[in-house]
Amino acid sequence: MNANAGEWKPSAAAATWTPGAPAAAPAAPAPTPAPAPTPAKTQSSSAGSDIDESDPLWQLVLTKVCDGDRDRAEKLLSNPDALLNYPEVVALIAAGEGNAMEEDDWESEPTDELADKVEDMKIEETAGAPAAGAASAPSKKDTKMEVAAVEGDPREHLNLVFIGHVDAGKSTLSGNILYLTENVDKRTIEKYEQEAKERNRESWFLAFIMDTNEEERAKGKTVEVGRATFETDLHRYSILDAPGHKNYVPNMIMGASQADVGVLVISARKGEFESGFDKGGQTREHALLAKTLGVSHLVVVINKMDEPTVKWSKVRFDECVTKLRPFLKGCGFKIKKEVKFMPISGLNGANVKDEVDPKECDWWANCWKNGDNNTTKPTLMSLLDTLEMKGRDPLAPVRIPVLDRYTDRGTIAMGKIESGTIRPGMKITMMPTRQKYKIDGVWKEETPLASARPGENILVKVSGANMEDVQKGFVICTDPPCRSVDKLIVQIMVMDLPDHARILTAGFKANFHAHCAEEEATVTKIFETTDRKGKVHKGAHFANVGMTVICMIELARTVPCETFEDYPFLGRFTLRTEGKTCAIGVIKKLPPKKD
Repeated sequence: MNANAGEWKPSAAAATWTPGAPAAAPAAPAPTPAPAPTPAKTQSSSAGSDIDESDPLWQLVLTKVCDGDRDRAEKLLSNPDALLNYPEVVALIAAGEGNAMEEDDWESEPTDELADKVEDMKIEETAGAPAAGAASAPSKKDTKMEVAAVEGDPREHLNLVFIGHVDAGKSTLSGNILYLTENVDKRTIEKYEQEAKERNRESWFLAFIMDTNEEERAKGKTVEVGRATFETDLHRYSILDAPGHKNYVPNMIMGASQADVGVLVISARKGEFESGFDKGGQTREHALLAKTLGVSHLVVVINKMDEPTVKWSKVRFDECVTKLRPFLKGCGFKIKKEVKFMPISGLNGANVKDEVDPKECDWWANCWKNGDNNTTKPTLMSLLDTLEMKGRDPLAPVRIPVLDRYTDRGTIAMGKIESGTIRPGMKITMMPTRQKYKIDGVWKEETPLASARPGENILVKVSGANMEDVQKGFVICTDPPCRSVDKLIVQIMVMDLPDHARILTAGFKANFHAHCAEEEATVTKIFETTDRKGKVHKGAHFANVGMTVICMIELARTVPCETFEDYPFLGRFTLRTEGKTCAIGVIKKLPPKKD
């Protein structure tokens, strides 16, 4: 059925549905919705002879949906798909399914020790702060029918962000993956080889697949986040090739905020690993930001193992892994569960799709077969296929942080679905403005979708919205919408500080990065600090690098967010200033809702 049709018309192919019979799950609609054909006149009253006047569904459709129009009610009952567009009907059907599914207590109070500590800390709201919606969360029963309408490829979709120090080989590896999966033809590769040769940079030709900008090709540095897709038999992947230079860390944050899996690319070449990992290198900052921004799995690939100074040396591989393990653990990664290490060559493709030749590397086969370095697969692509994402809830309220927007016969918003299922025709709330809109269309790239699940990168057409109504950092929500506040109680870990401020005190200013949003922030009060030895200092006035701090942050404008316990992807943030990541943290408490 066409979601944009002004008048509903029953489908000629619709099966007759007898009122009172058990409700069946609706069939998945066609990938590209088309206007329904006009049925023959003889079908208009086919349902009338079997109607039970005492049936609750018939009474609901006749009295509330069709306002006593029997002909319209009979036509409506002949098409179950059309019935499910009415919330009253969905509620009635769900009510008859019993109480097997309980409602999600999505706003339950946190129970961990830290949350108990901040429970008594109060945030005084300013008079001008907008009131948050008080609607209760929808039950799983209310949204069960929506998930049944999900279309598209059943394979799980994962976003991969390639991060690491400048010149570690991120773009080359990304380009080679696309070439090995036959997403780039040989003629194009030959053209890039010729162009790279003319620039006296023969090894850059694979990077040109991702670095399409002339500035990027001339300097050999990625500036914007490159995007591409590839598929395997088990998963669909989107590549996010993040820039490695410190000047472009804000662009890297934008890419990492969408990612499910991080691929940390490390150069094994003598001197390059050390410069990337030492203070001032981007390896440390990128790994830190990846965890903060919600990357669930981290695959550390030790690249350039075929380089003449390395020659697939196990000693060099083990040296890099040994130095990385304690640092990644300090970033919050669970090494045994979330981090995997693998040697590769992004340029010649060894261990990317096909395992390295034993003549070149005789020790790798024994390593992966024994499960060393948490890796039980020989190649990067086979390893990625074993990763499973947890916490994706298609039944939860919709949450889509807006990454970007543009106009094309209407306002189109771009973002990743973090939770819920979205489809054309749904009514949404744009936070923090609280404006109500309707979704006119949903696309994945250029393919129209009847619905989309969590994890998908999509485009949505927002009916009635202007460009200024949809901004980067806004969040598309269904009821109940997320919170939008300008004061937060948070837990942060101080990672680094600018040269002019060697301690963190009340009044410290920085840029607040959460999901796709960025806002100026000020630390207004410190409640307590915990030093590296675990000693707690209540009522502290300052904090040093390495300390964990519970404090209040005030933002220049309201930002859509939630506590980390309720919605982790809306509850993580970083504080950056003067090109440095000063602190990473999670939101622990929000101001109370107004009545």
